[in-house]
Amino acid sequence: MKSPSRAVARLVVATGVASVVAQLTVIREYLAAFQGNEFVIALILFSWLAWGGVGTWSAGLLIRVERLPHRAVLAHLSTALAGLAVIQLAGIRLLRDLVFTPGTSVGFYPTLAYIALGIGPYAFLVGLLLPYSLHVLRRSGHPAYPGAKIYILDNLGDVAGGALFAFVLIYWATPLQALAVAGLPLVGAAMSLNATGGGNPLGRWMSAGAVLVVMFLGGAFERHTLTPTSGRLLHYEESRFGRILAVQQAEQITLLKDGLPVAGTQNVALAEEAIHYPLSQLARPEAVLLISGEGGMLHELAKHRPQRVDYVELDPVMTALQFRYGLLATIPGLNVRHRDGRAFLKEHTGRYDAIIVSLPEPDTFQVNRFFTDEFFRLASRRLAPGGVFSFSMEGFENYLAAPQQRKLTTLYHTAIRHFDRVQLLPGLRIFFICRQQDVDLDIPAALARRGVETLYIRGYFDGNLTAERISQLNVLVKAPTAPNTDFQPRLMRIMFDQWFARFDTSPLIFYVVLGAGLAVYLLRMTRAEFVLFSTGFMTMGSEILVIFAFQVLFGYIYFQIGLIVTVFLAGLLPGAWLGSRLASRARMVLARGDILLVLLVAGFILALAAYGERLPAAFFLVFGFLTSLVCGFQFPAALAIEGGDGRAATRAFSADLMGASTGTLITSVGLIPYAGLYGAAAGLIALKLISLFVVHRSSDGHQP
Repeated sequence: MKSPSRAVARLVVATGVASVVAQLTVIREYLAAFQGNEFVIALILFSWLAWGGVGTWSAGLLIRVERLPHRAVLAHLSTALAGLAVIQLAGIRLLRDLVFTPGTSVGFYPTLAYIALGIGPYAFLVGLLLPYSLHVLRRSGHPAYPGAKIYILDNLGDVAGGALFAFVLIYWATPLQALAVAGLPLVGAAMSLNATGGGNPLGRWMSAGAVLVVMFLGGAFERHTLTPTSGRLLHYEESRFGRILAVQQAEQITLLKDGLPVAGTQNVALAEEAIHYPLSQLARPEAVLLISGEGGMLHELAKHRPQRVDYVELDPVMTALQFRYGLLATIPGLNVRHRDGRAFLKEHTGRYDAIIVSLPEPDTFQVNRFFTDEFFRLASRRLAPGGVFSFSMEGFENYLAAPQQRKLTTLYHTAIRHFDRVQLLPGLRIFFICRQQDVDLDIPAALARRGVETLYIRGYFDGNLTAERISQLNVLVKAPTAPNTDFQPRLMRIMFDQWFARFDTSPLIFYVVLGAGLAVYLLRMTRAEFVLFSTGFMTMGSEILVIFAFQVLFGYIYFQIGLIVTVFLAGLLPGAWLGSRLASRARMVLARGDILLVLLVAGFILALAAYGERLPAAFFLVFGFLTSLVCGFQFPAALAIEGGDGRAATRAFSADLMGASTGTLITSVGLIPYAGLYGAAAGLIALKLISLFVVHRSSDGHQP
């Protein structure tokens, strides 16, 4: 008979592999379903970790049922976990457009509920399996099996799963195929464990066979899970930067990126406004930069006969599809550049007569970085004398809501720092025309003098953009306010408030409920558990800082999220090993760990402030590794202080997970939107200083 202890150890590692691949796949799935918003990443990680904490706590209830065949139960639960990952992902896709209106924005509370319910069963089961595996190990001839060792085994699986996803699956497998590949070792390990306990072999093979069928069907019918509720799916592709779908409805072809319509074939009005409003200010533009674009824009731009047009689009898949379906046209002088628009403009040494930004609302850090003080300064320096810079925001019919007015005001006062004239033109989109000289508001006449033919502007401009409407809008944005910057992203706070205002809700309810629940939980924990709670909070808070800062500086996260999460997991393994060797000096380990975490976060922020865009991607990865190493270093020490028995291990795992989930949420939807990256880092440091005080009191002779 095979050794049950080795079988359980293999199962723990396989569970780590499968669960991390599932987590990363789910993050990308929700990003695709909810427009790639970083707040969605935070809600996913919060829900995942919170459910994991509940599952870990619930393991204690299962352990108390003495008559259960625990080894067989663990094997069957692990087998079910592999199949549940596929069912979970397919359910997230298929139910999204049934629960919510396709193509529309979804409010904060419905988004949180959909995420929490969608990943709840899987995350709960993952949280339950780790302490339950420790219990089975101790019942299998190893009553003193250390909890720190099971933590190390879990981390080993987590790192392997993250590396598998980041370096292999993301390139060669679709999401459902990735889940099937990562789930196979888990099914094998579960069957191996089941075999050590005898039992009915037919039952083992039937349960494994059912899960394997689910995995196969998921991979085989991947495309069918993405079929839109209306229209015909022409193309589906997982690019490095997001999920792209091409959908046809009658004669209209629409490209969707991460669930958001970004380009269509019949938006003549937007194409004319985006191109002709700024170019009407120039006698004849020779060099034009277009950062992203929609259907018809290049066709309209060709009417001005520029000598050179640099079209910059981050995602080559998006560009190829726009040309394939006629959303973009090949025009004389066109140069297509597949780069981040901000990086391209920074490296480009020439001057442009016009820079036109055609991007969606700044509700992600990736987009917000094109509407900051730093970018506007860069754009102003890349304009030729008399040049024009233009971008647009969502418009309004008759009433300008308070959050939207604050957004426009912030943008105006950010732009006016670098341009002598900033003119807003109202409509379904509000266009900002920025120059160092006056803006000619008689745009139809200016276009007529240049011989530029239009349909929408010629017929509707004078009726829609009256002098009174233009004047009223420009007066509304003159109230003084602070600018939007890379690391003090005031627009993100406004967009966050607008998210609630659009659905007539308030974040206050959420904060009150979260605060009350957190207070009750903190009052029930020991000091060592509080240190673990604060460490989990610090780890995930730092991970959120890295994710957001990475977006600001490099402009994309969809492709890199797996690598970032993997690095934050990788440090836990050597940290836990080192901490277990120093468990005899537990309080010293906790205190020095807290000091190191404070120094790491302080150093991270100082480097961000001093070097900013000059920091390489490797800096963020090294910071993540070191932070997680120190956090892993503290876990065995806290476990040693608590006694190390099964109950202590369960409570320690739970405290770590609950701290991580709370840190994820508070950092992302509280600290960063309202205090910026620097303020968020200060909040994390303050929490760790409190933890250090708690450790100091404990070392002075107080009970842990």
